[in-house]
Amino acid sequence: MRALRADDEAAFLEACRDSTALHHPWVSPPTDREGFAAYLARESASFRLLLVRRREDDALIGVFNLSQIVRGVFRSAYLGYYGFSATTGRGYMHEGMTLLVHHAFLTIGLHRIEANVRPENRASIALVRRSGFEREGYSPNYLFLDGAWRDHERWAIRREIWRPSEDVEVLAAPEEPASGP
Repeated sequence: MRALRADDEAAFLEACRDSTALHHPWVSPPTDREGFAAYLARESASFRLLLVRRREDDALIGVFNLSQIVRGVFRSAYLGYYGFSATTGRGYMHEGMTLLVHHAFLTIGLHRIEANVRPENRASIALVRRSGFEREGYSPNYLFLDGAWRDHERWAIRREIWRPSEDVEVLAAPEEPASGP
């Protein structure tokens, strides 16, 4: 797992184009150069884009993004993610989620990560559940997606309920130390 970079453009766009059927109607990642540039430009202290690749052949697995990262006494962020069709169904996104949570808690210093998932997205719900997230509630008409307001289930994991994996090797780019208590 590492930060998404400009030199990932060609492979990333190809993977997104090849995964259109998998992504619809859940996410709309960029599929052209302009969209990729705009996506990459969002990277900031409060928005992290992390790319997961398979070790043995460098194949793209998926993307995780932490948005609205708030530090200080809150130390929380929202989580978004999507996989690529060439590597789905093999548990790689779960491994990526394990890396992401490890990175968010131990490197960035977050206390809580929240993922909002549409109730009909069974694969995504299975991923957060398997990764130790707890269902905290239901948000009717939460986000305007695909032309309508959509309900979402609210899932979160907190540092005190997280069970770190002992075999995780975090390969992400270094972060600045968390500030605040």
